[in-house]
Amino acid sequence: MLKHFRMLADYNRWANVQVYNAAAELSDAEFNEDRGAFFGSLHGTLNHLLVADRLWMHRFNGTGGVPASLDTVLHDTLRGLYSLREAEDRNIITWMETLDADALAVDITYTSILRPGAITVPLHAAVLHMFNHHTHHRGQCHMILTSMGKSSLVLDLLHFLRSEGRHWM
Repeated sequence: MLKHFRMLADYNRWANVQVYNAAAELSDAEFNEDRGAFFGSLHGTLNHLLVADRLWMHRFNGTGGVPASLDTVLHDTLRGLYSLREAEDRNIITWMETLDADALAVDITYTSILRPGAITVPLHAAVLHMFNHHTHHRGQCHMILTSMGKSSLVLDLLHFLRSEGRHWM
């Protein structure tokens, strides 16, 4: 499981690069246009993904700040957001390297922004949720881009493994 999660951290970084590269081809107006995704625009969706990662990493290892809401705007520009994204992806990969199998089996307890009260889950389930959450919202990013007439993104895990991620096979 540990190798699997480390691979997902690397895949997550790679997939984020694909989305940000596609976003770089948009005008500011397109980047900020509400396209009906859960967080509206590509800007809102990418901000949300970074907010969620910061929340989860704070829950996992106590690092970083805790945004006040799930739609907190961490940066107004794509360039600024991408810089924060790269740093967070490095943080996730570095943290994954510190874990062992015993650590993944431990329960964590946290409080959700959305509902009061303590929530306790095994760390491995919370880590899997974090990566699954990325897949969900990157799918929305893909929808936003294709609804603008932009090219489809190839974000498949197997594509990553056959290209930049060969060392995981």
